[in-house]
Amino acid sequence: MLHFISFSRIFDPPLIFFGGAAVAEPLHPIFTKGSFFFKKFFEKLFFMNTQEALVKALKQFQLRYVNDPVLFVEEVLKITPDKWQAEVLNFVAGGGRRLSIRSGHGVGKSSCASWLMIWHQLTRFPQKTVVTAPSHSQLHDALGAEVRKWITVLPQVIRDQLEVLSEQIRLIAAPSESFISFRVSRPEKGSAETLQGVHSDHVLLVVDEASGINNAIFEASAGSMSGDNATTILLGNPVRGQGFFYDTHNKLSKDWKTWRVNCEDSSRVSKDFIKEIENRYGRDSNQFFVRVLGEFPKADEDAIIPRHLVEGAVAREVEPIGGSVTIGVDVARFGSDASAICLRQGNVILGDGVKTKRGLDTMQVVGWVRSEIDKLREKKLELGEVCIDSIGLGAGVVDRLLEEGVDVRGVNVGESPSVGGNYLNLRSELWEKCRLWFEGRDVVIPNDEQLINELCSVSYGYSSTGKTKVESKDDIRRRLGSNASPDAADALILTFASYASRGASKSWSKPLDREIRGIV
Repeated sequence: MLHFISFSRIFDPPLIFFGGAAVAEPLHPIFTKGSFFFKKFFEKLFFMNTQEALVKALKQFQLRYVNDPVLFVEEVLKITPDKWQAEVLNFVAGGGRRLSIRSGHGVGKSSCASWLMIWHQLTRFPQKTVVTAPSHSQLHDALGAEVRKWITVLPQVIRDQLEVLSEQIRLIAAPSESFISFRVSRPEKGSAETLQGVHSDHVLLVVDEASGINNAIFEASAGSMSGDNATTILLGNPVRGQGFFYDTHNKLSKDWKTWRVNCEDSSRVSKDFIKEIENRYGRDSNQFFVRVLGEFPKADEDAIIPRHLVEGAVAREVEPIGGSVTIGVDVARFGSDASAICLRQGNVILGDGVKTKRGLDTMQVVGWVRSEIDKLREKKLELGEVCIDSIGLGAGVVDRLLEEGVDVRGVNVGESPSVGGNYLNLRSELWEKCRLWFEGRDVVIPNDEQLINELCSVSYGYSSTGKTKVESKDDIRRRLGSNASPDAADALILTFASYASRGASKSWSKPLDREIRGIV
């Protein structure tokens, strides 16, 4: 008969496990005969099968790992941490209370944080761990999924003590005294209550994608973060050169232990990924700084759309305004370019991102556009306008679609803008409209890395007459290399061409009046 045993009378802090027959089937390798665990912890149970033997065994478990998370990761989770991960684990075990980690992509931040959360829950009691990120997808599809993955690696006898829910991971025998809670911090509303009011003998606060968290949330949570038994971990790619996360690595660095993890120093990151970012954007680009080196971006006053606006829109949870769908089509002009199609419905880019294809001739692009229109109609979505770049090969695409009776609009981005006096050409005006769309902070885009990087790579300046001038594709190739071309980004800006062609000066939409809570 399976039953729970509470060891609060024995342990400080206690652990809670199955007793009795539950340990009779050691499925995990660390429980096999001859292993350290078998010899030191469970050998007596197979012969005595008593509560007293279990208590003794678990006390040894407690003593072995309570101050050694690295050993816990190696023996229980069966993985060897990288050097920097071991430093982070030991820093927390040694009483470190404030740590902030910036890095490139894919170095193992989420894994390290997951190990700490699981170790914290299994070796401290009572304890409360609160995890937050700017959006539901960033929280649950990234770090939350990583925590759940490592819980499945735990020995069955330990795993059975945890109840894994969508918003919490609870210790079954004491769910209100020991849990990991997942809470979304929505940056556009402040959500000050996300990290407030967290009280326990042991508190662990984990903030993922910390660059995207509003400063007001950190200010309001100062009480929780400053508790004597509270440890706060900030994680993220350093996408913004401002904000609280940035400050912890700069003017507040005396109060925080900081790490920077470079993809070039990590065995977990593909060399092909590093080379791709270098070839596409250059080592001196902000894309390489942020995605590979784990450095905050250089001052990017010349970028028409700041990176933090684009990153903040990824998977943001907003109320879709609906309406008709506008299609933007950028037709490849050179062999290295790609043709691209973007579908935007009000404040949302539809699908998984902007679709791109290489090597298509005029008729193949025509067929592709017709196919996308047919798919919209099958979904009963209203089609607004189809805006196609009519420079070069795009003119042939426009002509053919019009011949076939498809209502499309040819857009020459090199011609005069619809709003005279402010922009050098229509291309500059459309990019400005796209920037204002992001600036509203009530839009959402998919996690399309190509689109994100292209949007952030286009610069602007001023003509001799003082008009805003966004660099052309040819200028971008000269600056970033022959393979650099913002095809996906240009497809998106073409979706704003209908407003420009009508001479409208109004904003793309009215601000949405809605209330968004900070915890879901």
